Formats: sequence, structure tokens, C-alpha cells
Amino acid sequence: MGTIRLALGQINPTVGALEANLALAIEALERAEAQGADLLVLPELALTGYPPEDLLFKGGFITEAESALAALASVTRSTAVVVGTVERMLGSTGELLDINDARHAQRHGEVVHLANSAALLSQGQCLGSVHKQLLPNYGVFDERRWFTPGAPVLSSFTVAGVELGLSVCEDLWQPEGPAARLSGRASLIVNVNASPFSRGRQEERIAMVRERVAETGCAVAYVNLVGGQDELVFDGGSFILDASGELIAEAPRFVEALVLADLAVPDRPSTASAVLVSGPNEAPIRLSPPVPVQPLDSVGEVYDALMLGTHDYLAKSGFRDVVIGLSGGIDSTLVAALAVDALGAEHVRGVAMPSRYSSDGSIEDAADLAARLGITLHQLPIEEGHQALSAMLGRVLGSEPLGLTDENLQSRIRGLLLMGLSNARGWIVLTTGNKSEMATGYSTLYGDSAGGFAVIKDCPKTLVYELCAWRNAKALRDGLQAPIPEVVISKAPSAELRPDQFDADSLPPYELLDPALEAYVEDDLTAEEMIAAGFDPEVVARVATLVDGSEYKRRQMPPGVRITAKGFGRDRRMPITNRFKH
Repeated sequence: MGTIRLALGQINPTVGALEANLALAIEALERAEAQGADLLVLPELALTGYPPEDLLFKGGFITEAESALAALASVTRSTAVVVGTVERMLGSTGELLDINDARHAQRHGEVVHLANSAALLSQGQCLGSVHKQLLPNYGVFDERRWFTPGAPVLSSFTVAGVELGLSVCEDLWQPEGPAARLSGRASLIVNVNASPFSRGRQEERIAMVRERVAETGCAVAYVNLVGGQDELVFDGGSFILDASGELIAEAPRFVEALVLADLAVPDRPSTASAVLVSGPNEAPIRLSPPVPVQPLDSVGEVYDALMLGTHDYLAKSGFRDVVIGLSGGIDSTLVAALAVDALGAEHVRGVAMPSRYSSDGSIEDAADLAARLGITLHQLPIEEGHQALSAMLGRVLGSEPLGLTDENLQSRIRGLLLMGLSNARGWIVLTTGNKSEMATGYSTLYGDSAGGFAVIKDCPKTLVYELCAWRNAKALRDGLQAPIPEVVISKAPSAELRPDQFDADSLPPYELLDPALEAYVEDDLTAEEMIAAGFDPEVVARVATLVDGSEYKRRQMPPGVRITAKGFGRDRRMPITNRFKH
């Protein structure tokens, strides 16, 4: 029997910030050592941040990553470390190369490849590493663009008398894959991950790891990244399953944490005790027996993902303050609530920009929301600009613009004002369009789409309502005032760009539209397949036409948080010029 004290270091690195990421790793190591951990496990590509994308083509970036790995190794003492990093290797042999060897090989025409690796560090040195063999090239992943698959070498390591098998993310996900080959060679599989969030993903992870436990007979320590990176959110949720598949330790989601567990690894089964969970600035809390992390409901986990993704996009990009156009509608209301929760009310500004068509109710709703959230609300009526620009266009058109031209003109005036405030004050504009609007093109280029970050671009309209209701219910459970006026949730959605305008005038009802969009966009069904599945043919024809005709708009939208299995952007790459019909 061997017993090992594991520390799962669920950290939030920033892509390209190698010194800062190294500092995070060292801080986790110091805390793990203070708790007597035998092994600290850090996530996939923890030293570079994930995904580093085409930074991996820069030799200087790889050199700095190698230096960070050497620096981390140099400070290891009693606690060993498994950390995700990038390593150079010679193409013909897979032999690891240092910078001088790599330069020598390149001078002599030999091909130097990059490996996505998990390295084991101990007592001031790197004891070895394992290279990721299965490189995902689907969804948001493009790893074959940057990395070469590792050779199927069956390496195991001994830490605290326990035989470890190392693996990197995808190598654990596939049945009969690299992890299966560790059966009989290891008692514990240590798996480092950068697994992005989507709804229900944590349950899928735990179910998958249970399959690997059954397949290999090994306990598994699964360590995941946390934090936002561009459109991706990594939700953490690191955990340990013993050799019977029992969940014995789990980190909280959407926050940094250090989780410790004593894992006894006999022939079978494994046992565990003394789990500790703490955030980066908290004293460790001893939990004995282990207390499971309270699971998040489906809507709550989306809200937390949107909040973390928004916070980290701004913080890691150097923005402190945001500005939002508040119309009194459901979408801008949700974005404002999320921004306040993510950044604090002092960093959020609202701007009401009523037109001749804005109802008194909408103006009042925007003011009520701002008061509830504690944010400053600026009033910038657009009538003066609307009249001036209409007159200017009229000189060419022969009359003042009407219909869609006039509607889009109002939206663009608002976008112009928000971007002017952004330029003058350094506030980043948060756009307020949702996935239903993005999918159907129900938005105005350079108008409501103008901005730096699209918080709810992957949230269907029906989910927007659910998120608002969830946020109010949470406030009431906490004994606080609901932040979102109930009338905003109950009233019919409208862009208010012409008299008596409602979304239902231009789109199918959202309760019909959103399921059809999910089938067409996320499930990739054709119109014919959707009709066969029971969708209304008229709705299908309308949806397919709108989605296909709006690809050029989506290419020009700002990035935003991905919360579904297929968002617009990295996941779905349709040609703009495309004559395949539905």
C-alpha cells in the first residue's frame, strides 16, 4: 500500500504572461508544501496559458516557456509538481531538445516539433515528461496546427511510493486510448486539463473519468484550468476519483482553489480522507470527512460562466470600466447585471439613448434598473442627431429615410455615441445582442453590434429570460432586493425603432425560434431533417434563410463568452459566400 497527499492546483493563468503564470505556480507550490503535499498537480499548459495559439510559432515564446519550466523545477523541494507546458522535440526521434540543441537541429535542416506536455518536477530538476498523443482538432480546438502528437511511450513515475501515470487532457477522454495502456503500470493516473465550459460539461467529465477508472483500475486525479480566455471560459471543477469510481474530492467551479486529499492506494480499492479546499487568499479549511462541493444548477452555472468570462476578458486585456446602452429591454438589463456582479457597480456606466419611438415605460425601466444596480445612468436623447442625419441622407435620397434605413440609422447613432464615450473615457462598450439575434441577423452592423465584448452572444433569448429570473431569485434568497425590475421580464420584447414595433413582427416566437436555431446551428441538421424531426416547415424555412443570410454580419461581431457546445466563432466556421441552401 502507498499513501500520497495530492494537491490539485486549480489556477487561473493568462495566455502569454509567463512570469505571472510562473508566480501563480510557485504560490500554489508553497501552499501545497505548507500542507505537506507529496505532489502538486497544475493544469494543461499552465505556464503558457491556454490556448496560446500562434504564439507557439514564436521561438522567443517557446524559449521563455522553457525558462519558466526550469525556474519552477529549481524551487521544488519536498513537494513534486506535475505541470502542463510546451516542449521542443526532434521530429525523427521525439527526443526532447533544449534551446541550444533546437538551434543546432534547425541549422542542420532537421525539423523541430512542439509537444503539449505534462512534466514531473522534483528536488530541483525535471524528472521526465509525457507528451499529449491525441490532439483535438474539433470545436474550439486546433491543436494539430501547433503540436505534434507524442509517441505512445508508456512512462510511469514513483512519487511517495505510488506509481503514477501522467496524461494530458484528451489522452484520458478516449476509450481504449493512451490512458488505457497505463492499466497495470500505475495505481494513479494524473491528468492535466484545459477543458472549456459548456452547459452540463462537469457531469460529462465525471462520467468520462469513471469510465477510465473502470477501464484501467486506477484512481484518477483530474485537474482543470479556471478562468476566461477570449471567448472561452474554463470552469475548474478539478476532482479525484478513487479506484472504485467514488468522488472523493472536488474543487469549486469558476474560482481558483487548492484541493488536498490523502489518497491511500492499495492493490484495490483506494481510500481517501482529509480533504482541504481553499481559495488563493484563504487559509486552508480542513474538511473531514470530505464535504462535496454544492453543485450548480444549469442556469446558475451559465450565469457564473458569463460573469467569469466577462471579468477575465476585461482584466486580462487591461480594461477597468465598461459602458452599456440601457434601453429598458431584457438583453441590456441582463448585461448590466452581469457587469455589476463581475466588476462592481463603480466600474459600470449606463447610457439611456431614447428616440422619438421610445416609450416612457422603457425610459423608466432603464432608470429603475440603474438605481437597483447602483450604477450611474447618463441620458443622451438621440432626436437631435436623428434629425440631422436624416436630413443629410435626404439630400441624396430625395426624401428623409424610411423603413429599415431609418431604423438602422437610429441604432448606428447609438453605437456612435457609445464608441465616442469609449474613446473619450477609456470605457469598453459591452454589446447586448443575444444568440437568437446573432443567428437571425436581427441586429444592426455598426449599431447595436458596435463594441468590444459581446457578453451574451451565445445565450438564446429564452435563456436570457431564465438568467434574469435566476438572478432575481438568488437576490431574494440572499435577502436582497431583486436587481431586475419585474416589468422588464414580463413585457414583450421590442427594439422600439418604429411605432408599435415588437420582435414577433420580424421573427417567429422565441419559444419556437430557439429550439429551431439549436437544431440548425448546434446540431447541424438540414431543413429537411428538421421537418422530419417535427419542426414546423414555415419556421424551418424562415430560420434557415435568416441564419444563412447573416453569416457576413456574424463575422464582424465582437468576441463574447461561449456557453454552449457550439457558439458562433471558433466552433462554427461557415463560408460567407455559400450557395448550399439549407
